[in-house]
Amino acid sequence: MRFRLVRYFTLASLGMFGLVALSLIYFEREQSQFYKHTNDEQLAFFGEVQQSFAKQQEEAARRDLLTIHESGNVNLTRLFANALWERDFAPFVADVQAIDVDHCKAIADVADENGKKVAPPEKKACFADVGKRIMALPDFKSIDAKVFASMKKSTVFKIKVFDLRGITVYSSEHAQMGEDKSTNEGWRGAAFDGVPKSELTHRGKFSAFEGVVENRDLISSYLPVLEPGTSRIVGVFEVYSDVTPFLKQIQQTSGQIRATAIENQNKLGEAAAANQEAVDATSYRQFATIAGLLALLFAALLAIVRRAEGIIDQQEADRAHAHQQLAQSEKMASLGQMVAGVAHQLNTPLAFSQNNILMVKDALQSMELPMKVAGRLSSILEDVDGDKVTIKVSQLRANLDKLQEGNVDVTMLQEMLKDVLGGIDQMSELVVNLRDFTRLDRAATTNADLNKALHTVAYIAQTVLPKNIELVEEYGELPSVECNPSQLNQVFLNLINNAAQAIDGPGRIRIRSFAEGDQVHVEVQDNGRGIPDDVLPHIFDLYYTTKPAGEGTGLGLAIARNIVTEHGGDITVSTRMGVGTTFTVTLPVRQQAPLAQAA
Repeated sequence: MRFRLVRYFTLASLGMFGLVALSLIYFEREQSQFYKHTNDEQLAFFGEVQQSFAKQQEEAARRDLLTIHESGNVNLTRLFANALWERDFAPFVADVQAIDVDHCKAIADVADENGKKVAPPEKKACFADVGKRIMALPDFKSIDAKVFASMKKSTVFKIKVFDLRGITVYSSEHAQMGEDKSTNEGWRGAAFDGVPKSELTHRGKFSAFEGVVENRDLISSYLPVLEPGTSRIVGVFEVYSDVTPFLKQIQQTSGQIRATAIENQNKLGEAAAANQEAVDATSYRQFATIAGLLALLFAALLAIVRRAEGIIDQQEADRAHAHQQLAQSEKMASLGQMVAGVAHQLNTPLAFSQNNILMVKDALQSMELPMKVAGRLSSILEDVDGDKVTIKVSQLRANLDKLQEGNVDVTMLQEMLKDVLGGIDQMSELVVNLRDFTRLDRAATTNADLNKALHTVAYIAQTVLPKNIELVEEYGELPSVECNPSQLNQVFLNLINNAAQAIDGPGRIRIRSFAEGDQVHVEVQDNGRGIPDDVLPHIFDLYYTTKPAGEGTGLGLAIARNIVTEHGGDITVSTRMGVGTTFTVTLPVRQQAPLAQAA
């Protein structure tokens, strides 16, 4: 079966080019997606950076605002302490501390629905009562009036004063007086550590010096009150400052920064989209260029492959012709070996047939005179009337004497002619077997009786085998085999000749056939010297021979294996040194592909 190089190259190359094209499309798409993804990530990162910057700016502004107001509240506390503490608040705080609050603190806190510890109603009522007692002190009203007068029209919305027990001794929001802040972290930091604590909060409603205000941003600061001229903490101030205008300004600035960031991000997005279109256009051009180059490469390779297929076809034709010449040479060599045997087989019946015919010829010559005499007597008898015949033999005496001397045994002549016919039958049988061996009068491929073919080969082989080699035929029942009989005859004759050449002296060659499934097997076994291990791997190599120069061509087994392979079969060998060798030919009953013509 011829390998169609152009067809398979076209299919394979188009398939590979298709894969390459799909790969290029895939990678171009991935590259485009990667570029787009990178741009999107960069835009997102830039947006996050801008938002983070705006957020950090706002947080920094809030921290600065908190720090500035905390510093201002510290200064305010110092001024407040210097102005009011020594003269007004110190005696008032001393009077408040005379009020017992331990019984209120002794009331245990309870957990609310969230599990947080809170004061129960009775505890709140107890401290509220403390607040009323504080407001009932004589100095409260004058201190309250001074505080309101000092803080009015300022940004301070509320002031609280705590003693070192955490009790609210004064609050501009009177309802909060008497409350316990001893657990508050801001109060504890100012009272015990002397560190101001501030926080920014938003209140929906808030009681201020000016009255109740709504939606205000406040900074509350817990500030330690130092005794004038010393560093001793004598109380804690809590100051609430209104920073709503400042915070709005910060928020406006942050909004402007965010708007600018969004605008810049939109511009970057437009630039990224334009770059993406440029990248896609470049990718399409690259793909088109590569596709064109691949098409050009395919055309060039196709031309080369077409040329190569032509060369291969020519080489295959030359190889087939050379193979036919080799097979024909080997076949003629085998036929040449058979010529001597056939000549010998024909010589014997030809010799005695020729001798017998010569003897019959001489005998027929000796019968010429009696035949003449018989003819003469016949003519005489035709002229006689009546029953009496008188013959004058005086003139024929000499011829009659010769007739008696040349008397011929006709039975012997018949036997001699019978021997001639037997010789002719022998020669006819030999010619028939030669015709069956060569199959010159039949089609190259046919359904053949393989056993009959083997018997014919064995008959022909016996003409050239030494007389001391016995040829044993053991044929099993075989189905008809679709094959080229002439080629298989050559295979079996080569195997029989090789077997005979492997036997030194007397020996035996056994030919055996049997069927297994849809295959038939033919074994040619000898009891010769066997095949050495170093020779066995090369016995089917072309031109390999172990015979002396001029005695072997090295073609027999190589051609035999090639013929068997073309029949879809196999040929194997098993050997043992000093025991013998068996060649097994395995053939399918039906061919899967047409066979080559006989060589």
